[in-house]
Amino acid sequence: MQILTPHVYWAQRHGEIYLRVELSDAKNVNISLQEHNTLQFRAQGHGAKGDNEYEFKLEFLEPVRPEIKHKSTERQVDIKIKKKEERWWDRLTLQEKKPLFLAPDFDRWLDESDAEMELQAKEEKINKISVESRVRNDPYLGLKKSYLFMYNLVQFLGFSWVFVNMTVRLFILGQDSFYDTFHTTADIMYFCQMMAVLEVINPLLGLVKTGAFPAMIQVAGRNVILFVVFGSLDEMQNKPVVFFVFYLWSTIEIFRYPYYMLACISTEWKMLTWLRYTIWIPLYPLGVIAEAVAVIQSLPIFDETRLFSLPLPEMLGNSLSFSYTLQLYLVFMFLGLFINLRHLYKQRRRRYRTRKRKVH
Repeated sequence: MQILTPHVYWAQRHGEIYLRVELSDAKNVNISLQEHNTLQFRAQGHGAKGDNEYEFKLEFLEPVRPEIKHKSTERQVDIKIKKKEERWWDRLTLQEKKPLFLAPDFDRWLDESDAEMELQAKEEKINKISVESRVRNDPYLGLKKSYLFMYNLVQFLGFSWVFVNMTVRLFILGQDSFYDTFHTTADIMYFCQMMAVLEVINPLLGLVKTGAFPAMIQVAGRNVILFVVFGSLDEMQNKPVVFFVFYLWSTIEIFRYPYYMLACISTEWKMLTWLRYTIWIPLYPLGVIAEAVAVIQSLPIFDETRLFSLPLPEMLGNSLSFSYTLQLYLVFMFLGLFINLRHLYKQRRRRYRTRKRKVH
């Protein structure tokens, strides 16, 4: 009986090689891995040259595992081989020239980027199943979601009140509204920023997945500005910089908190998601710049009033002005800006990469 070579089609993923041998009603299928990473296939069946014995050899580009799985059907023989290292191969065989009987399997073919998306989608599906199984075993899940929903709702209402109040007063009074912003909105802003301390506690308790450190930087930074720079100095409370700081803070938060509210009930509004991950790009740095202006304007006032000054021995002087602490704080403020921008950018990129995979 004449020995012939069947048509073989191939495709790959990062961890596997798929071969499809065009041989119907295959019998006596013998597949083995020989020396030099060479796959040998031999079987009898109906191929391109009728009923005959068919065989072929393929020397792979890189090492593969010896365990080879195959399945014979009425139309073909499917072979699955695992790579020793999960990596993308430039070609299937060691020899650069492709064998005549070998061709791409376009039914399974993916380029490297598509294969990565498929792999990540599988990992996400596995992680989702794992999370869902843990969630089903959590008897306090409903209570946790209710707490997070109410927290975000209260913060949204608080910052919305500040934003609307300042906007209405700006339209009615114009620039005159700049000078009494603190006296008209400070109480609500105090409440919201004291509540914001929970955003540091929540990750520590495992209630949310975000990190505690970026939240701590933002909450501590804002509270220094609100309670120390504005709250303790009457001279600062009538300055226009208060308006810009409060307005930038509230503009960011009226989009952030509704996004988290909807996430608690597994709901998404695409426009709100886009605003939440986009609007901070210009507003967050502007907010830090406004905070820095407030700190700089407060330095001579702290020097003059000696408020919060550190007493020193007589030989070193009377006291060390609190303004030196604030100057050091300015350095950490811009360092915190860099850390938070990096964290927010990663969140945004991860969010839209996930959405892109879902679209595909």
